[in-house]
Amino acid sequence: MNDYRPIERAPAGDGSRPAASMIAGGAAAGAADWIRLEDVSLVRSGKIILDRINWTVSPGGHWALLGANGSGKTTLLQLLAGYLWPTHGRITVLGRRFGQTDLRELRKSIGWVGSFLQVQVPFNQRPLDFIVSGKFASIGIFETPAEADYRLARDLVERLNCGEVLERPYGVLSQGEKQRLLIARALIAQPRLLILDEPSAGLDLLAREQLLQTLEELGRAAAAPTLIFVTHHLDEIMPVFSHVLVLKAGRILAAGAKDQVLEPNLMSAAFGVPLEVTRNGPRYWAGIRTRHSFLRSSF
Repeated sequence: MNDYRPIERAPAGDGSRPAASMIAGGAAAGAADWIRLEDVSLVRSGKIILDRINWTVSPGGHWALLGANGSGKTTLLQLLAGYLWPTHGRITVLGRRFGQTDLRELRKSIGWVGSFLQVQVPFNQRPLDFIVSGKFASIGIFETPAEADYRLARDLVERLNCGEVLERPYGVLSQGEKQRLLIARALIAQPRLLILDEPSAGLDLLAREQLLQTLEELGRAAAAPTLIFVTHHLDEIMPVFSHVLVLKAGRILAAGAKDQVLEPNLMSAAFGVPLEVTRNGPRYWAGIRTRHSFLRSSF
């Protein structure tokens, strides 16, 4: 494991992106710089949110991002998508270095699946229109989609095994059905990076397993986007995710191959409780270690 140094002295600033930093164009970097964070820190109101993050994702790599609440996971995602600007350090996403590319154009190649979108969708929204709206990064249709857009939307719902929901309004769908539509909406723009921010939150056992299997198939498909999957739960890390990044208090606790990272000492340190980690086939489970027994938990 790498030894990640904490910040000794936080740089000044609030982490906001300077207006002058959005420059159109920008040459693509090499494959080694597909996604790279170099000594990235974020400070807000004098508080260190992220602390000297160094992380590299290669093309075709799929990562799970683990950490307790408040560890900095969502903030890291916002940096990757260009919604926040680091106080210190350099960021390259999809081969484009921040400060040398137009982030508005970059975001067109980044899909985001998060439950925050669901509350913005009108109750009577047609699922097909909701999916197509992803091409225009809007909630609702305010432009005139091509018939090809609707054909692609139908193809996506068939791939994601949710074609039966198209005739029902969005508001009556189950949580699992809504999450699948969110994934279809993110995919219609044909992103090269797909960020999945706790997509299984709130799902029952069956819906969760169906969604996780969908992600497994998506990640193994030809020309799949790079997947970054955020979770609190080891058992949600499907085999397609070969690497894991673990955050704790804004710092990288560990980053590397899944079988090296998902071990009891690291997981206990990450979640602040003694844990046992077991493996059943290609998947992992964690439970709280007690004096007399092993209690499988939601970790």
